[in-house]
Amino acid sequence: MSSNLRITSSFLNGLKSLFPEGSSRPVMSTGSGSPILRNPWYIVAAVAFSASNRPEGVPRVFEHVLEDLRALGTNSLQSDEKLLAQKIRDALFKSGLISGYPKAINSLKALHEAMPDELKDKVMHRNPNTSLADYGATGQHLFRSVYGEKAGSVQDMLDSAYPDMGWFSKTIGYGVVYGHTDITSSLETSYTLVAALIAGDTPQQIAWHLDGAQRAGATLDEVRAVRELSIEVAKFSGIQWRNTVPEVEVFHG
Repeated sequence: MSSNLRITSSFLNGLKSLFPEGSSRPVMSTGSGSPILRNPWYIVAAVAFSASNRPEGVPRVFEHVLEDLRALGTNSLQSDEKLLAQKIRDALFKSGLISGYPKAINSLKALHEAMPDELKDKVMHRNPNTSLADYGATGQHLFRSVYGEKAGSVQDMLDSAYPDMGWFSKTIGYGVVYGHTDITSSLETSYTLVAALIAGDTPQQIAWHLDGAQRAGATLDEVRAVRELSIEVAKFSGIQWRNTVPEVEVFHG
């Protein structure tokens, strides 16, 4: 790998500006008072750096948003800082199923080394005692919400290609990994998948999840911003595509 990237505040602010103003959404079920965390640019950027095999970009994104939070100085600063750290960690964990867990591990390690002790996680967020049957039910529901009318054909394709893949995708992928939405919402999870897929140069899956983000509630402009931001980070990181990155199509249900 070439030397570490020089990631300036100007570059990161440019990424942040790509996301439409006034379109922020709740960041988790309990919400957050900070508008800074409602712009998901930092989730997309961190995952795009990780999937591009540039783990050094992840703590740089984290530190940049942390500075923004501290400059704003709200009463909920401590909880917002904790939520920021949790959301980036969870997005990286989710992205590992697409980009490969060696990349996710390297990015989580780089983030951990830059993380203040009070913002580090000490306990699991997913319940290891939940049965696989329950995770499968959760996964099936999420799978259908992501793929819509294509869910049956996509599941049939996975099952026919390799039955174990079909089971794994529904139960482990969409149940255990993606189905946990207490930290990163279903919409933010869709953004995570798009960012990782774009860096991985997989156009069929990119197209599926650009649609999936719209099914999860994103506007056309928001999904276009996620696509553009992911491309900018991947390009900056040295990714070269053999295939054209699919455009965002107008979603019709």
